[in-house]
Amino acid sequence: MALKRLAIFASGSGSNAEKIAEHFANHSEIEVSLILSNNPQAGVIARARRLHIPVILFDRKTFYETHKVVEILQNEHIDLVVLAGFMMLIPEAMVHAFPNKIVNIHPALLPKYGGKGMYGHFVHEAVVSAQEPESGISIHYVNERYDEGDIIFQVTCPVAATDTPEDVAAKVQVLEHQHYPEVVEKLLSTL
Repeated sequence: MALKRLAIFASGSGSNAEKIAEHFANHSEIEVSLILSNNPQAGVIARARRLHIPVILFDRKTFYETHKVVEILQNEHIDLVVLAGFMMLIPEAMVHAFPNKIVNIHPALLPKYGGKGMYGHFVHEAVVSAQEPESGISIHYVNERYDEGDIIFQVTCPVAATDTPEDVAAKVQVLEHQHYPEVVEKLLSTL
């Protein structure tokens, strides 16, 4: 059986990327083949090097005005693209090249608190400000618009009246690290 290959896109510290890479480190059927980033200062780069995963950096112009990133993924025979804290909208050409093979994790219960500008602490601040009784994560397919692809998986966590955005972020991150690698593995098993 051919090894299933996944590529992770990340713009930040890369804690989810690392959890996914660790999950598949000794897997007999799945490997993290590449980590790609648009941010040369991203913490994910150091994590990838420590995990011996090749890193590819690209800039905005390359991502949006060429097909180089799509070609890299195709040349590497990538089966699934996983976004883990990646802050750029995926170009239409890439969505079409990998139909239902690009997934993202969002730190809230979509469709609430999604869309352009809704990432990281902005999401948790909005949840606390709205006095929501719960938050959670949404894992979804990626389309040409922020956070509008079909939802694959959601799980919730309680939000206490006394919780700060940082408290909510910590609860949500536990869910991300616990569930994202497992959902990715299930998706790959169906490809």
